[in-house]
Amino acid sequence: MRAVCATRHTVKRAAVLAATAGLVTAGLLTGPASAAGPAAAPAGTKAACAYYNGTALTVYGQRGDRVSQVQCLLANRRYLPWGDVTGYFGTRTLAAVKKFQSRHHLTADGKVGTKTWRALYA
Repeated sequence: MRAVCATRHTVKRAAVLAATAGLVTAGLLTGPASAAGPAAAPAGTKAACAYYNGTALTVYGQRGDRVSQVQCLLANRRYLPWGDVTGYFGTRTLAAVKKFQSRHHLTADGKVGTKTWRALYA
C-alpha cells in the first residue's frame, strides 16, 4: 500500500512538472524574469501557479510546494513581491496573507486554511 501511494505522488508530481515545463516552453507561464518585480511583466499578466492544488492548512514557518503556491497566488494579486516567492512561509508571507484575508473579509490570522485557499483561487 505504501509503495502505491508513493508511486501516485511521484506520478502526480511528474505530471505537474511536465505541465509546468510545457507552459514555460509555450510562453504561457509568465512572471517577471528579473528582481524588478511586477512592473517587469506586462500589465495583467499572471503566472500559472502550479506548485500545489490542495487546501491543506499552511502556516508560518513551513516550507515547500504549498507555501510556494500561496506565495505565487499572492504575487499574482500583488500582495507579495515576486522576489519573495521562495517556498518559505516567513514574516513577509505572513503579513501578505493577513492583508489578503482582511481585504477579503476573512479572519486575518495568517493561517491559510480552506476559506483562504478558496479566496486565493477565486
